[in-house]
Amino acid sequence: MKIVLQRVNSAKVEVENKTVGQIQKGIILFLGISKSYTEEKLDWMINKILNLRIWPDKNNKGFQKSILDIQGEILVISQFTLYGDCSKGTKPKFNDSYEYEKAEKVYELFLKRIKEKSKLKIETGTFGKLMNINVEHNGPVTLIIEK
Repeated sequence: MKIVLQRVNSAKVEVENKTVGQIQKGIILFLGISKSYTEEKLDWMINKILNLRIWPDKNNKGFQKSILDIQGEILVISQFTLYGDCSKGTKPKFNDSYEYEKAEKVYELFLKRIKEKSKLKIETGTFGKLMNINVEHNGPVTLIIEK
């Protein structure tokens, strides 16, 4: 599994010109699922995301607070292209991406578990659809988390 995490002031995702997910202060997660997926990796990723300290404290010192500490919001976007292999030729190959039907089930399980563990507002895009995503970055802070 691979996640690109971005700290945001706000983010919105649209499908067919309709807003399907929208958050204010928090994080946007671009979630890629590979053939090497396990539930152990899924749980590790969720715990890492929820406890990762990426916000400053009240004195504006460093990375001191997590998404749980600030009671932020989360927008989760499925992103199979995170496993695009561009090492040869000019067209990405997606051999390491999980099969569509299996990836969708993992995506749904990820959403279920992160909601159970956090009780935060969690919004989503639409799995397998073309999406337009508008993001106002904060920082910018962008991290890649892989397990």
